[in-house]
Formats: sequence, C-alpha cells, structure tokens
Amino acid sequence: MSTTVTLPRRTRIDLLAATLLTLLCLAWGVQQVAIKVAITHGLPPVFQAALRSVIAVVCVCAWEAARGELRGLLRRDGAFRLGMLAGLLFGAEFVAMFAGLARTSAERGVIVLYTAPFFVAAGAHLLIAGERMRARQWLGLLLAFAAVASVEAGASRNGGGGIAGDAMVLAGAVLWAATSLLVKGTRLARLPAAKVVLYQLAGSVPVLFACSALAGESWSLHGVAPVAWWALLYQGAGVAGASYLVWFWLMARYPVSRISAFTFLTPVFGVLAAALLLGDAVTPAVVLALVGVAVGLRLINARPVEG
Repeated sequence: MSTTVTLPRRTRIDLLAATLLTLLCLAWGVQQVAIKVAITHGLPPVFQAALRSVIAVVCVCAWEAARGELRGLLRRDGAFRLGMLAGLLFGAEFVAMFAGLARTSAERGVIVLYTAPFFVAAGAHLLIAGERMRARQWLGLLLAFAAVASVEAGASRNGGGGIAGDAMVLAGAVLWAATSLLVKGTRLARLPAAKVVLYQLAGSVPVLFACSALAGESWSLHGVAPVAWWALLYQGAGVAGASYLVWFWLMARYPVSRISAFTFLTPVFGVLAAALLLGDAVTPAVVLALVGVAVGLRLINARPVEG
C-alpha cells in the first residue's frame, strides 16, 4: 500500500500558519542556546547530536503510535534509498553544526546557520522546475551574504576568534539546504510528514555516533549537569521531534516560498536568547547583520516565483 498523500493547499498564510511559524522560529532560535548550554555542562557536541536524534525518533514513533499510524511508518513507500540519503545529509549537517557551535558563539552561529534559505533558493533556481528567481531574489541573496560577511570580517579584525566554528556552521547550512532540496525535489515531498522526519532522524543516528567516535568524544554520562539533560530533552523532543513534524505539515499545505519568509525571525530570536541566557554581546555589527539577513530573506520571498 502506498503512503503517498495528497493534501489541500492554501494560497496564502493564514493566522494559524503565521502563529505556528512564529513559534517554530522561536524554538529554533533558542535551540542554538540549548546546544551551547549542553556542551558547556558536559555533553560533547556530536555525541549530543546523536542522542538528540535518538530522543526524537522515540518521540515521533510514540506520536504516530498514539494516532494509530505507527504501521504507516514501516510500510514500503519506494523511497527508502532517498530517505537514507536524506538521513546521511541530515546527520552530516548536525555534525558540522554542533561541532561549529562548540567553537563559536551562539549568536554568531545562528546568523551563519540561517544563510541556509539562501542556498535553498539558489539550488531551487538551478535544479527545480518552477523555482527560478528574479533579480529581486538575487539582490536579496547578495545583501544577506554581505551582512553575514560583515560579521565574519569584524571577527577577523578582532583576532579571528570563532572563524573556524563559523565555517563549520556554514557547512551545516549548506548541508541543510541540500537536504531540503532533496526532500522538495523528489518523491519524499509526497510522503507524510512523520515519515520524512523519521527517515532523516533514523538515518542520522549511525552517522552521528560514528563521527562522535572518530572525533574521540567521551560517551561517559558521569558528571553531566542536570541543565545539560534539560537542554538535550528540549532539542530532541521539542525541536527535532515536535517542531519538525509541524514544519513538514506546513510545507505540505502552504506555499513554500511564503512560509520560508518567516525563517528570518529565527536569527532574531537566537541572538536575543543568546544575549538573555548566555550573556553574549549584541554588537552593532551583529544588529546590522540581522537587518541584512531579514531584508535579504524578505526580498527573496516577497512573492511566489514564477517559472
């Protein structure tokens, strides 16, 4: 039996979608702080990412079991190889992102990570029919990259602290975009949200554990502070579990170009959370970068792009 689905699509963002998207951006922004907190209090970055995926797999399966849909997750759908490739990319993304956040600040990490929508836009322009960009969208790309580059140039002038970490997070952004393009441009887009999420999470687990072992990270749980476990639970159940299900549910029902415009809120929430919870300084360069990222994303997603 096929597990592909056809869902009703809306042509505009309604109040429900706007509310959910704002909450998602808040959750994703705070996630960067949670990662830093867990690293600081005893959970190595890649090992932490592996545990996060395990927790999320359990949560997604429990959710589907409660809905009576658990068998649907195990049904053949003809997309297993694509799903495993998505899981490989997803795992590599989080290796880069978590390792990078161990080497840079949470505020800078969240700005660099959310260059991913620009890579998605450029990749979709080249690879996916009906997603070609206009001059306005390309202007948005250039503006946003210039804003991020200004943060990195400032860091270099101040001794280069965090540059290596920022580069790793940027690699994570590229891998995130590759995963999104794979899902959007193949039959994975027609699967139920829970199945797509499970493919990515389950496929990432062996990748993350293997990379953690190769990096020589300690898997001992002794000495890990309680706050690290709370931060991990938030990432696993709240972000990788619940928020991803909601995101793919929205993608199936609303225009992708319109919902992606909301992601400009994530760096704003991330920087504010880092300032409030970690004491990271909000410098003028960071504020200007946030403005540039927000304006760039607005230009890219101002209206649906015609093929």
